[in-house]
Formats: sequence, C-alpha cells, structure tokens
Amino acid sequence: MKELQDIARLSDRFISVELVDESLFDWNVKLHQVDQDSVLWQDMKETNTEFILLNLTFPDNFPFSPPFMRVLSPRLENGYVLDGGAICMELLTPRGWSSAYTVEAVMRQFAASLVKGQGRICRKAGKSKKSFSRKEAEATFKSLVKTHEKYGWVTPPVSDG
Repeated sequence: MKELQDIARLSDRFISVELVDESLFDWNVKLHQVDQDSVLWQDMKETNTEFILLNLTFPDNFPFSPPFMRVLSPRLENGYVLDGGAICMELLTPRGWSSAYTVEAVMRQFAASLVKGQGRICRKAGKSKKSFSRKEAEATFKSLVKTHEKYGWVTPPVSDG
C-alpha cells in the first residue's frame, strides 16, 4: 500500500505505523506530536506519554471509503474522542470522506481536532486505566453519525470540548 511507504518516508516523525498481524488493512498508528503549546502536549510530558496510539481498520474499497479510526491509548477526555475511543470527525464518515485524503492528512487533522477540542489525558482514578473497546467505539461512532446526519455537522464552541 502506497500510504504505508509514504508514511515511512516522513521526515518529521509525526506518526509511525505498525501493521496488526501483518495485515495491510489493520494498522496501529502512533501519533508522536500534537501542538506543543497545547494542554494535551503538557499532559503528555507530565505523564511521560510518548505517543497517542490509534487503530485504523481499512475497508476493502479504501480509499473510496474511510477507515474506521479509534483511540487505543492513553485514555483521552474531550478533543472529540468519545466512548470506546470513537472519534467525532466528519471526514471519517462516508459522507465527509474523499478518496483524495491520505492517512497522514487525516492524522494531522485529528491532531488539530484534539487540541481544538481541548483534549486531555484522563487522570481520574480507575477511569484512566480502563481500556477503550472496539465494540463500544463502533456503537458510539454509529450513533454519532446518525445524530449528525439528522442535525448536521456544526463546530461546537471550544468550551463544549
């Protein structure tokens, strides 16, 4: 897959990729950088978090349909990250997706959304150790897409997270 080769050539180490079970359709992506002026970057430094780990699962007809993308760790709050690690971004939906999007571009948009939505690393006792689940992420994503199809995609105030 050309996308994988392109990411390997990135000079800024913004992201790195590991295939899950050697499958070209299932990637774990490490997001190494977010805006260094953000509270999320500060959280990452304070908690010795080197990266945000995401999973991308690609459909057979990629790039004509979006990958399913979710956060695996650390557990995040706000930043458009929802239950199960689901991500609320229109470009990850069939309606918002363009076959011209690259994984790098999607990851850069995700990093910007995390900061814009005031994403933070969860530090609440008990909750911060609870893993995100794929099943919960899929159900949450399906529900948010249904809601946005009904009411539209609007950018909420920053205070809404």
